[in-house]
Amino acid sequence: MTEKRSQLGRGLSSLLGEEREEYATLDRARAGKNVPVEFLRPGKFQPRHRFDMDDIRGLADSIRKNGILQPILVRRDPASPDQFEIIAGERRWRAAQEAQLHEVPVIVRDLEDKEALEVALVENLQRQDLSPIEEASGYARLMAEFEYTQEDMADAIGKSRSHVANMTRLLSLPQPVKDLVDEGKISAGHARALLSAANPIDLAKKIVAAGLSVRQIEREVQREKKAARPGGAKAKTEIKGKDSDTRALERDLAALLGLKVSISFDGRGGTLAIHYNTLEQLDDVLKRLHRRSAE
Repeated sequence: MTEKRSQLGRGLSSLLGEEREEYATLDRARAGKNVPVEFLRPGKFQPRHRFDMDDIRGLADSIRKNGILQPILVRRDPASPDQFEIIAGERRWRAAQEAQLHEVPVIVRDLEDKEALEVALVENLQRQDLSPIEEASGYARLMAEFEYTQEDMADAIGKSRSHVANMTRLLSLPQPVKDLVDEGKISAGHARALLSAANPIDLAKKIVAAGLSVRQIEREVQREKKAARPGGAKAKTEIKGKDSDTRALERDLAALLGLKVSISFDGRGGTLAIHYNTLEQLDDVLKRLHRRSAE
C-alpha cells in the first residue's frame, strides 16, 4: 500500500500540462474562494446514486439562513481549467442552487483520480451519507479500477478488512434487493442475511411488508435450507461434507471477488460456482484473474 500511496498527489500540473501550471499555482495561493455555481459540475467519482429532494430542500432552507458553512471541495477540470469538478459537497451545491445562490465557497485541490474517489468515499462515510450499496460500490470501484486490495481499501478509509469484505459481498444480491437497500427499506443487516437465501427477492419483500427483523430473516433462511435438503442419511452426509473449512473458503472467495460463491463436494471432486448478476461483474472477475496470472 505504501508504494501505491506514495504515487498519489503528483499535482494538477502533471494532468494539465506545463502551459496550465499557473492555474495550480493560483489555486495553492488562494485555497478557498467563491465561484459561480455554474462553474461547478458533479464529480465522476461521486459514490452517491440518489439525492433525496426533501433533504436537499431542507438543506437549502438552512443555507438561506446561515450560508454554506463548509466549502465544497473541488479540482479543476483538465479539459476546461475555468471549470471545477466536485470531489466532496455535491449535496451542498445542489442545495445552493435550490436556494438560488449565485456563488458558492470552494476549496481547490490537486487530486488524481485515485485520490478523488478516496476522498469522496471518506467524506460521505464520515457524514453517513451513503447507503450500504453505494458504499460497497465505491469500494468495488477502487478495487476494480485502481487495483486496490481489500487491505489497501481498509487502510485508505480507516475501516477493517472484514468490513470491506462484508460490504462488497452485498453487490452479489439481485438488483431488486439492492434497490430496496438503496431506498432504505431494508438494512445492511437484512441484506447480509439474504446473501445465503434461496429466494432473496421474495424474502426482501416480506421484510418490507411485515417489518421482519434481521434475526427473523436469519431463521427464515435456515428453514429454507433445511426444507431444501433431502431426508435420511444422505442429508447428514451432505451437511457433514460442508465443513467449516469449506464454508470459510466460500467466504474468503466471496470477499475476494465481491460475488456470492458456493462450493459443493461429492467425495471425489467438486464444483465451484460464482454467482453474478451482470456481465460487467463477470468481466471484472476475469480481469482480476488475468492480472493475478500475469503477476
